[in-house]
Amino acid sequence: MLAKPDGGRLREGPQWAYEYKLDGYRVAMRIAADGTTVLTSRNGLDLTVEFAELTGVLTAALRGRAAVLDGEVVVYNETGQIDFGLLQQRRGRFQKHRTAKRTDPFEDVPIRFLAFDLLQLDDQLLLDQPYEQRRHQLAELPMPDPFRITVVPSYTTDDLTADRLTPQRLLDRVAAEGHEGLVAKRLDSPYLPGKRPDFWCKHPLVQTREVIVCGWRPGQSGFTGTVGGLLLGAHDPDTGELIYIGDVGTGFTRQDRDHLRDRLQPLERSGHPFASPPPREDLVRARWVDPVLVGEVRFRQFTRGDEGRLRHTAWRGLRADRTPSEVTAPRPGRPGPPPAPEPIKIGSRVTVNAGGRTLALSNLDKPLYPDGTTKSEVIAYYSRIAPVLLPHLADRPVTFVRFPNGVHGQKFFQKNTDASAPGWLPTVPLRGGGSRRSTDANEIVHYPLLHELAALVWAANLAALELHVPQWTVTDGVRDLPNRLVFDLDPGPGTTIVDCCRVAERLHDVLVADGLIPVAATSGSKGMQIYAGVEVTSAQAPSVYAKAAAVAFEREAPQQVTTNMAKSRREGRVFIDWSQNSPAKTTISPYSLRGRDEPTVATPVTWDEVRGCRRAEELVFTVDEVLERTSELGDLLAPVLQNRAPLPATSSSGSRSLTRSWPPRR
Repeated sequence: MLAKPDGGRLREGPQWAYEYKLDGYRVAMRIAADGTTVLTSRNGLDLTVEFAELTGVLTAALRGRAAVLDGEVVVYNETGQIDFGLLQQRRGRFQKHRTAKRTDPFEDVPIRFLAFDLLQLDDQLLLDQPYEQRRHQLAELPMPDPFRITVVPSYTTDDLTADRLTPQRLLDRVAAEGHEGLVAKRLDSPYLPGKRPDFWCKHPLVQTREVIVCGWRPGQSGFTGTVGGLLLGAHDPDTGELIYIGDVGTGFTRQDRDHLRDRLQPLERSGHPFASPPPREDLVRARWVDPVLVGEVRFRQFTRGDEGRLRHTAWRGLRADRTPSEVTAPRPGRPGPPPAPEPIKIGSRVTVNAGGRTLALSNLDKPLYPDGTTKSEVIAYYSRIAPVLLPHLADRPVTFVRFPNGVHGQKFFQKNTDASAPGWLPTVPLRGGGSRRSTDANEIVHYPLLHELAALVWAANLAALELHVPQWTVTDGVRDLPNRLVFDLDPGPGTTIVDCCRVAERLHDVLVADGLIPVAATSGSKGMQIYAGVEVTSAQAPSVYAKAAAVAFEREAPQQVTTNMAKSRREGRVFIDWSQNSPAKTTISPYSLRGRDEPTVATPVTWDEVRGCRRAEELVFTVDEVLERTSELGDLLAPVLQNRAPLPATSSSGSRSLTRSWPPRR
């Protein structure tokens, strides 16, 4: 039985119960009297082998009774949120293992079956019984291993009243916890397999849609050699014809793009598969495929008119549990799906606990990036990255770059902590913004200090996507000497981060020869930074050393690098910005988001990655990839904190190690 969209109006009244809308694979669990368990998807795909760890869990508890449960298979991330992306990654790994005839389990990606309905118990079919009775019998089933199989909570009006909640406040809580939305179910509803009646109504916080992959465009620039975007279709609900409904070009990881390329190339055909040709402008560089793969996209709008199109789309992944025949388009000439509802009105608040502190958050489902990434997802990222990010922010005055209306809206820099900041947030007053060169040397700026999880959540709630910090810290309100050195490598027109990597390789050798331990990080934009922990006796020492090194680089390879800040002088060169070491300057903090078209992150990388980089997209990382990297690699920037070495003396010729030939031979 399927849930019907509620048109943006959450159903309310004593006849309704509410369940969390889940973000996983819909699965029926069929348990025979002898304990044999079969798992099938909505379209009849047998998933028993793929989710083998769910079989047998309820056998002993059922004591010889047969049962059929309806529910969702999900994966939880480290913060306890259901993560569809992790489930997709697990499925990709399963397919590779199956191809390689491997049988080892995925113990590092545990799955969970969340049951929300009981369709049969022993030899009694329960389809005609009301939802309320089916749920009561489901709740009475013993759950011997709730970490693998458990029952989804159901909230009646009485349950909400007892907790001093309303359906709308429950929805606010769902949004704050990062779930997809709610499903309202009538207490008296029967179970109608394959039907989508008014008995079940889904209220999504994020709009998603199943689509048929009908073609693709090869990537350009940094995505050359892989998939740049997909061309999407669906069946007309009246005629059954395949029609074009738009495209999607964001939301892909590099692995997604390469995997899709490999899946699509064998399916190529000479012409498009649609009943009518797509618009001419959408045919440019299109490569068509047989319409056999189903995917899912997130979107913000479906345009009205005879040629409805999905707008502001972002890719979510392939759906092997769906068939193309199931995918239908909105009816031509009629309004498409309504915009995602705004459950949190301007000025309203949701109260959450972050690291033991109570915070009021607002507008959590407001999109901040074109791909639909919302404020709640930004908060979730900063919450999860906090353990590795906070040590690099500790005691460093933070400058925010805020994007209250998203990355395409107006942005502004904020140094001063305003009156709305929580009383527990530490700040540091610095005269002239911390610099003697300030335009107003007597101005006192109260910078925030982000020392704990709650401070990061508070900043993210301000839509402070970017966090910029200096190379020095403060102690008892007084500025310390710099404790890290940074080279900011900015690719000029005609160059990319690949060229920055070649400069970084030489910088690595120079810094190591001078007794330092360099670490590389992408800027999250086009360039990269090279850091090293240092001990100095003057505030200007890092700038003096960095400038001498940069000038020596420019003298040795004037066609590859420049130290001239004028953009007209950067054509075909990498700009080495040594001035980031000035006490007055700040640099994007590693692990900070960037306010770009996609939610990319300033990401520490290994030197093997730097040396091996041959394509710009190899060093582009989004939030999900960074979280995955840190779980596998830890904090690659830790050596900057753990190893501080004195800077060597410099001369007019630069570092003592800059006498070797450059560029490096490869």
